Amino acid sequence: MPLAPVKPLVAIIGATGTGKSDLAVDIARRYNGEIINGDAMQLYHGLPIITNKITSDEMKGVPHHLLGRIGLEEETWTVGRFVENALEAIQDIRDRGKLPILVGGTHYYTQSLLFEDILADQSGPTDTPTQRFPILDEPTEVILERLREVDPVMADRWHMNDRRKIQRSLEIYLKTGKPASQIYEEQRANRESSPNADSPDSATAPGLRFPTLLFWVHASKDILNPRLDARILKMLDRGLLDEVQSLSEFQRTYEAEPGIALDQTRGIWVSIGYKEFIPYQTALSSGQASASELEKLKKAAIEKTQAATRQYAKRQLRWIQIKLLNALFGAGQKHSLFLLDGSDLSQWEEMVLRPAEDITGSFLSGNPLPEPTSLSALANEMLVPKRDYDLAQRPDLWKRRTCETCGTVAVNENDWKLHINSRAHRRRVNGSMKKDKNRKNGRSKNGEPPEADDVDALEAYQVSPDKEAP
Repeated sequence: MPLAPVKPLVAIIGATGTGKSDLAVDIARRYNGEIINGDAMQLYHGLPIITNKITSDEMKGVPHHLLGRIGLEEETWTVGRFVENALEAIQDIRDRGKLPILVGGTHYYTQSLLFEDILADQSGPTDTPTQRFPILDEPTEVILERLREVDPVMADRWHMNDRRKIQRSLEIYLKTGKPASQIYEEQRANRESSPNADSPDSATAPGLRFPTLLFWVHASKDILNPRLDARILKMLDRGLLDEVQSLSEFQRTYEAEPGIALDQTRGIWVSIGYKEFIPYQTALSSGQASASELEKLKKAAIEKTQAATRQYAKRQLRWIQIKLLNALFGAGQKHSLFLLDGSDLSQWEEMVLRPAEDITGSFLSGNPLPEPTSLSALANEMLVPKRDYDLAQRPDLWKRRTCETCGTVAVNENDWKLHINSRAHRRRVNGSMKKDKNRKNGRSKNGEPPEADDVDALEAYQVSPDKEAP
């Protein structure tokens, strides 16, 4: 007789604009569920258009949790704080006999919640479930300096502007009392010494916290991108510019007192759909720009917002294809993820809704699940990791390099190769070669003698021992 899973969880992932929220609501209504938000921007109060929150009508009476929990002046939750609050919500939902359903596009939140993670869960001698670390709210340079003191390996691992990762590495040390680099190294050693070390389903990999069923709602790029572009235009029709104005007014009011300033390099202030419209909003508020100038600024803002949204969807897809799939394979859970092809909205019920409801029913009943790759040709193609390792689990590949030509900092081998093969790098190298030729002829680019301190960046790049030739 089939055994129903104890403490089941359903998680819905995918790029923005693929219909994750709609599917979550349908499954919740069918199986007595409640929904937990896993989107970092939707944690903020208000701004339903900029953050693309689900509307009351779209909720169809299904309770939603972790929406609108942060003030506009606050920083986005750390991973640890999100996991703590999400676990509380899951327990509350279960205590009332309901099915918890996680949905959202911030996939580093999702993955940290789904997997048993000693980096997040292990408690140091002074740690408590509700303990906060004020330093994590400090400016990035302050957090980085503290990280250098306690874990120089991880401090050197991240780019100086990558606040989230710097913050996360310090949070791990504060919670566990051990440097994250040491924990990663111990995990790597355990995997290599395991009898199953050569297996993608190595038993030493972190497992899922709960019996979990995952749905990946996917749409092909050539279909999703026009859909995302159109969504930005719909957001404008719904009042996006009013929210941009309200955010700007909030900033002015909040900063009215001397010595108070909002950090607009993080949190809601870097949300897609706000920062792109700042030049237009500023010109509009000044009252000095002509109608043609305003129209030009508005068009540029729309195009930037559309491009940023497409890039965000691409990053979400890469996270799933590299990090999440590797984590599932490593935990022996590759049969827990089902890709649903949502490319053709006219076939939503046939390709997405009906399979998801049937698979959820089998999962909750403890019945056998179909082979995930059998659902569609797209599933068969996509349910394989894009790369056979997760860089976060490979400290041996962490190698910080600085391009002497461009000044670009790469923190791993993959980023370095991407940079030296980029068009921007090649242009700069060619420019350096031309400058070098002029210098050898005794003239600078503008015909003047070269400055004595004008260093040949290309030569420095070529002779530096830790660099590879383009």
